[in-house]
Amino acid sequence: MQTPRDPLSVDFRTLQMLLRVYALRSFTRAAEELGVNQSAVSYTIEKLRGVFHDPLFVRQGRAIHPTPRCEEIVQEAARLVGEFRQLAAPVDFDPATSQQRFTLACNYYERVLWVPQIVHTIRAQAPGITLDIIDASDIGHERLLNREADLLIGPFERDDPDFYRRRLYHERYVCLMNRDHPAAGTSLDMETYLSLLHVVVTYGGRWTSRYLVDLKELGHALKIGLRVPSPAGLEQLVSGSDLVATVPQRLSKVLGHSVQVSEFPLATRISIDLVWTAPHHRSAPHIWLRELIHKVVQASL
Repeated sequence: MQTPRDPLSVDFRTLQMLLRVYALRSFTRAAEELGVNQSAVSYTIEKLRGVFHDPLFVRQGRAIHPTPRCEEIVQEAARLVGEFRQLAAPVDFDPATSQQRFTLACNYYERVLWVPQIVHTIRAQAPGITLDIIDASDIGHERLLNREADLLIGPFERDDPDFYRRRLYHERYVCLMNRDHPAAGTSLDMETYLSLLHVVVTYGGRWTSRYLVDLKELGHALKIGLRVPSPAGLEQLVSGSDLVATVPQRLSKVLGHSVQVSEFPLATRISIDLVWTAPHHRSAPHIWLRELIHKVVQASL
């Protein structure tokens, strides 16, 4: 059993160390990232175990896993650290002279459509700012909570009070097929669509496209000829084959230069949002970044 510790002995550096161990799931990697000895990390976690009367992390094989109590503590610690940083930040923010670093979580769709324009706009207005782009996959929201990302762009399907969001636009689906496909240029009804041979993007099994969810709820099943982990290369796969790909309409403008684009027979829509958490809600630099992204997207729409 851990020795009880005074809760007031915990400072923000201690909480930051807890957050890094939680995010990296490793004492060694947390020590390397923070530039301290592993013994310092071990001592800090042991101290926190005494404060919270909980083991915080348990070892299973070669990996460590947070306890349910640790999950609760990390969420609150992230909020406290973020709010204190926000309090300590200068009230005025000048993007032209800022050396701020932001981390943006998104996936292939956003990286192809919006990231280049966002980067070009940031470079023009704030050349000293650094932008890190990381994969959101299906854990973009967890990356926000774990402070691995400052902002998420993509479909938002959670109704949690921990998140703020701003709607960018709605997106619909279309179908890509070879220009010589028998169904090319025709109006696809559901019967015709289901008779086609499909290539389906699985996103590594970590996320299911909204159109597949809607088809399943209606009791429909696709004839699948190929599964791929990413939309990258779909145009080349469809061109010259009998395969049909269902993709977001705006993505088809990037992928569909040499293939036929046809309407998807359902009115399925997805919402593309900006998502963030409380620690960055009132931060002047983050407000600036969110406004910049919103303006970039709206100008393109």
